[in-house]
Amino acid sequence: MPFFLPQKVTQENALQLEKEGLSNSENLRVVNCSSLNDFDSTVLTVLLAWQKKLQTNGQSISIEHAPEKLKVLAGVYGVSALLGLK
Repeated sequence: MPFFLPQKVTQENALQLEKEGLSNSENLRVVNCSSLNDFDSTVLTVLLAWQKKLQTNGQSISIEHAPEKLKVLAGVYGVSALLGLK
């Protein structure tokens, strides 16, 4: 079952979201971004923390329905390949 990101991911909720995801790491292999529409670069911090957690178990994150803005941000920060966003 995928982990669904909320509509909004900003500094206000990023830490809580990161913790929620890490406590449900079995669902992080697939992250669904279909609801995501209000976010800043902190979403990348959350996704990278989850990716790091999965890598310790020999797994990786798969991001579905990534908005174009997320792909652009990942490119600007140089983490597109790490997150599988092209």
